[in-house]
Amino acid sequence: MATHGDSVDLVDGTVVRQFARAAVLAALLGALGPISIPLPFSLAPVTLQVLFVFLAGLVLGPVWGTASMLLYLAAGAVGAPVFAGWEAGLGPLFGQTGGFLWSYPIAAALIGAIVHRGTDLRDPAAVPLPVVVLALAAATVLIYAMGTAYAAWLLELEAWEAIVGFALPFVPGELLKMAAAIAIVNGGRLEPIQA
Repeated sequence: MATHGDSVDLVDGTVVRQFARAAVLAALLGALGPISIPLPFSLAPVTLQVLFVFLAGLVLGPVWGTASMLLYLAAGAVGAPVFAGWEAGLGPLFGQTGGFLWSYPIAAALIGAIVHRGTDLRDPAAVPLPVVVLALAAATVLIYAMGTAYAAWLLELEAWEAIVGFALPFVPGELLKMAAAIAIVNGGRLEPIQA
């Protein structure tokens, strides 16, 4: 039996670093995202999950931000208790707040595409503030549109009932998460890895 001494091409260091950052962000989301505050007038709790979606798109861009959110969803789907209230498995992905969870990879991609203008990463702190705010606002609308529409369909709610129960109570918190995400990236602690 002959062996070949051909060399193996190594994975580019930038890819390894970006994957590591995506995994770290997914792990942080998995550790802090399950912490939730139930609201008596809503079936959805308050969590920090959307803050990490914002950071994924801002720091990791459309490709790796999406990958990070998919890693998070995959971890929860296979049984890691990373969803709100320390839940795990497929139930939360198809339960009343499943639409929100499914929106996270899409929202991270949207933020990344707007802020980075494609797949080449830029320093989000150098991007004009109105562009960043627009990206975060667009992602928030996407997250709440998907989450509310899915909840309305699943629970057979009227549109206004779903909006009142799954969207309106969370607007002040989302504004605070936007401000926190902007402050974090402008603080220079999380910079994109350039190719």
